[in-house]
Amino acid sequence: MYDVKFVYGKLSQIAMADEKEKKKVVALLSGGLDSQLAVRMMQEQGFDVSAVAIKTPFCDFDCGRGCGFEIRERADDLNVNLKTVYLGDEYIEMLKHPKHGIGAGFNPCVDCRTMMFDAAKKHMEEIGAEFIISGEVLGQRPMSQHAPSLHIIENESNLKGKIVRPLSAGLLPATDAEKDGLIKRENLGMIKGRQRKIQMKMAKEYGIENPPNAGGGCLLTEPQFGIKAKDLFDHVETPTINEIDLLKIGRHFRLDEETKFVVGRNKDENQMIKALALPGDILFEAKDYVGPISILRGKNAKSHVNFASAVTLRYSDAPKTEHGIVLVKNGDSIDEITAECAEEQSYLKFRM
Repeated sequence: MYDVKFVYGKLSQIAMADEKEKKKVVALLSGGLDSQLAVRMMQEQGFDVSAVAIKTPFCDFDCGRGCGFEIRERADDLNVNLKTVYLGDEYIEMLKHPKHGIGAGFNPCVDCRTMMFDAAKKHMEEIGAEFIISGEVLGQRPMSQHAPSLHIIENESNLKGKIVRPLSAGLLPATDAEKDGLIKRENLGMIKGRQRKIQMKMAKEYGIENPPNAGGGCLLTEPQFGIKAKDLFDHVETPTINEIDLLKIGRHFRLDEETKFVVGRNKDENQMIKALALPGDILFEAKDYVGPISILRGKNAKSHVNFASAVTLRYSDAPKTEHGIVLVKNGDSIDEITAECAEEQSYLKFRM
């Protein structure tokens, strides 16, 4: 009997010695191309691969990018079972004081990857798998994928020798799987850096159609979002999921140490703002013009009602030189305030 195996970018035929039961491995699956290639490489070397996908408050497969649909579709294409693990409160606690710092945005990549591998380790132990694989490429990510960080992540997740990174493993120290003869170094990749030519060639060889573009799926890696996230953690001891969900939409303004103001940018965001409103929040909407729904949140919210009304009117279709009526909803009561459109210089200084 013959099986197909990927060796340094070329397909070759290898004879399988016998029909013994396949060894199990667990893959951290992100839905990106690199993790798919890692799975294919291990499958072609005769392993039974199961996948774990990690959800966090900032990467929850439901941020409008279609990640949830894609990751399940990718798992089906790869013919692997998919388990999703949600890191919620513990992830927020980690973000308050990440041991290994943050990146260009508000991304605690080393601590985050450690938590992901810890979750994968639990699944590995549950199903009796031999090791964990990931699509990480040496030197591809500036914070978490250079050699010292890979070493830290292995140590702190108590997985030293148990993480195989097939795309770059030929450049990394031998893992237990290699030492035990489960995999061979000549069958492992030697990809390094941010270039993707080899991955694209491999994708073609493996028949992976429409390979996804490179890019992080985590909002925390985006500098502009990171500003809003840092502001939230600077002003709230332990942010709630509601507060984090509000970060994902609208234009954000920090009015004072206790008060935030968020203005919707489109119809969908307007609906989300209404859905996220809590008791004590104040909602604003221009009465006679198409425009945003805005939300004022914080202990000093009532002292900023006139300002919030003027800004809400400014972002609506109301003529900038005329007064307009703004509906102000506070709990069960709705008041009407006559306001004039705010001047840009009066509010841009508060915008994040």
